[in-house]
Amino acid sequence: MNTTDSRAAVARITAYFEALTPQSVAQIGDFYTPDARFKDPFNEVQGIPAITRLFEHMFVALHEPRFVVTQQIVDGAQAFLVWEFRFRFKRFDTVTEQVIRGGSHLTLAEDGRIREHRDYWDAAEELYEKLPGLGVLMRWLKRRANT
Repeated sequence: MNTTDSRAAVARITAYFEALTPQSVAQIGDFYTPDARFKDPFNEVQGIPAITRLFEHMFVALHEPRFVVTQQIVDGAQAFLVWEFRFRFKRFDTVTEQVIRGGSHLTLAEDGRIREHRDYWDAAEELYEKLPGLGVLMRWLKRRANT
């Protein structure tokens, strides 16, 4: 796949993720190959049914989750997206919007769908420190490690 075709595919993928809804999760097969792999700090799955379940669970577990892609690098069949994941916790403070900053390395198939998707983000800093109770402990540990 050449870079021009990849840029068009990544633009389509980006638009999908930025507009993702509980209903549009059903279209995930239009964006991932049947044997696609997905990995993030908590999950490692393969295949459209498993990837679909991850995104469905996101909408069950969180209030108003959404992705905002802030940067893209595309080179041949590979892309790196820098993003913000914005949401509110359902079980804790539902007023405060949370933001996780991270990146996704995508490897595209010849047809422009995602063959491999690897998310990179710091779960300790971006998530654990924001949780009630656990956040206090994580911030204390961070301070102790830095002294």
